[in-house]
Amino acid sequence: MTKYYYWVLPISWMCIIFFSSATPYEKQDIKPFLNNMVDLSFLESIVGWISFTFNKSVISVDTLGINGFVEFFIRKGTHVTVYFLLVLFFYLAFRKTIENTKRWHCLVYSYLLTVLYAVSDEMHQGLTPNRTAYIGDVGLDSLGALLAVLVIALCWRKNRRTDRNVKF
Repeated sequence: MTKYYYWVLPISWMCIIFFSSATPYEKQDIKPFLNNMVDLSFLESIVGWISFTFNKSVISVDTLGINGFVEFFIRKGTHVTVYFLLVLFFYLAFRKTIENTKRWHCLVYSYLLTVLYAVSDEMHQGLTPNRTAYIGDVGLDSLGALLAVLVIALCWRKNRRTDRNVKF
């Protein structure tokens, strides 16, 4: 029974994601913190030339200000990080609770569940006031999940090489 406690990690993490998606943008806006606590003006000359469109909005220092520009990357980086961790938590739960299952099956299940959760969470976010659902965010979430898959696979490879070099 205690091995099923490993499922507390992904379930708790999904609850945190759900709560975050249910929070209106105004309550998550970190621009006031950046304005009051950090002077990012030195970045304007470094990143001021960057301009691109994301979800039909121009992302640049000119349109968002330096604090809004930095906040954009923090928010999108959070998408990648949060879903990276969710894959790791799912993988750990599968590996610790399902016996006689190949590790790559656990990895595929972890990735698929994470992407499905990302889709459902983005749809949930679309129901939250002052938030929008955007397929590009699901792409970022999937990227984070894929990066976790690659890290796990690289760890397998490293462990396999290490095991071969051990002489008994």
